[in-house]
Amino acid sequence: MEKEEILQLAAEACDGKKAENLLALNMNEVSLVADYFLICHGNTERQVQAIARGIKETMDENDIKLNRMEGFEQARWILVDIGDIVCHIFHKDERHYYNLERLWGDAAQVPLKLNGE
Repeated sequence: MEKEEILQLAAEACDGKKAENLLALNMNEVSLVADYFLICHGNTERQVQAIARGIKETMDENDIKLNRMEGFEQARWILVDIGDIVCHIFHKDERHYYNLERLWGDAAQVPLKLNGE
């Protein structure tokens, strides 16, 4: 499966759990960490965990290896490592504080096809 298809699957999983302000960034030109960042937030710790679980379940269903998940217990900023794609799932307060969109402002946004849009 292509990276862009995996990114889309992860975005759909987030959207299915009502993640807010979903944004994908193409990191190829600005970072060696990953090819894509997927950034979103939830309004409660429970929702943040549900979004992360949704990504994991979607990857499992599609036989895509999820390398690592960090921050699940605290549910303030969960990182889901899917190899070339890193998902950042924030609690809304932390998202505003860390403001990754601004930090990685040189990265191009990637259009996503979601049910609500």
